Amino acid sequence: MSKGTVLITGINGYIAGTTALAFLKAGYSVRGTARSLPSAGPLLSALSEYSDRLSVVQVPDITAPDAFDKAVRGVSFIAHLASPIAAAFTDVAEVMTAAVSGSLRVLESAAKEPGVRHLVFMSSLAAVRGSDGYEPGRVYTYTEKDWNVTSEAEVERVGAQAGFPVYEASKTAAERAVWKWKEENKPTFSINAVNPIFVAGPPLVIPTSADAIPNTITSIWAIFAGAPLKESALSHLLPGMLDSYVDVRDVARMIVWGVEHPEEADGERYILASCYGPSQSMADILREKYPDRAGIIQKGQPGEGYVLGYGFPEDGESYDSGKARRATGQDWIPWEKTVVDTAESLKGLL
Repeated sequence: MSKGTVLITGINGYIAGTTALAFLKAGYSVRGTARSLPSAGPLLSALSEYSDRLSVVQVPDITAPDAFDKAVRGVSFIAHLASPIAAAFTDVAEVMTAAVSGSLRVLESAAKEPGVRHLVFMSSLAAVRGSDGYEPGRVYTYTEKDWNVTSEAEVERVGAQAGFPVYEASKTAAERAVWKWKEENKPTFSINAVNPIFVAGPPLVIPTSADAIPNTITSIWAIFAGAPLKESALSHLLPGMLDSYVDVRDVARMIVWGVEHPEEADGERYILASCYGPSQSMADILREKYPDRAGIIQKGQPGEGYVLGYGFPEDGESYDSGKARRATGQDWIPWEKTVVDTAESLKGLL
């Protein structure tokens, strides 16, 4: 017997695929949305053993009025994960509209379906960083009380040339819109947000080419394939961001937890950030695990730039994820396992 049906928007995404598997393993039925049905084909194949409890509906435009009305019929829970994810944009208005209006359309459709009990909103640590409490060069620990107050102003000032702040602004604006809608409409269902940092870990759908590897695990892949360490770092590609991560399986677990603890989670945000894992740490882990590739994986300066246990730097910014750990009574997947499992999932591309 199913525990009820969960709607996962953008189900063919990296995080969403692992989330779908987590819900299916937990005994739920899953209905996903995708812009086109063929795009969900690889996911359906990967989850074929659960075909009796898994379906996908097409939602070509998440910003359209009543976009999710059909998708929400009969569901008890919603995980809204669909959102623009690229790091560089050319049309700022399109990105902001997709993030904000898409979230509001889900909420509006959910409000029409009396069976909906809880909604988990996929936000980001991008909506937390850049608060008015942080000053560059100052030691600061972000908590769920912090809000990004810089990115939207930066995007307003320079437009698409702002680069990654466009993404940060879209996530901040979308999450604020969700909480404002909740306050104004007082829905019968509860809502919580999860705010992960860079997400790593093995993808459910194995990429068929290096170009198809999810953005946030490209560093692990690049180092595994032998690329220079500095050029492989996400912090190098996205200046101002730390090399901090959480495992995709932990993100999925927290989304399931929100659905299963709606009263406790209602109105709450949860930072998901487990470790500081710069490129050197990835190289050290991979060189130890794969000694046969020691001549390919760059050596760098072993042990340099991070501490034992991969804790956040003490002389800069860090993230307090204790709220999520206390709520679930469970710690994060170790960084070594995240790196090795990711490499294992991609080694067929070597």
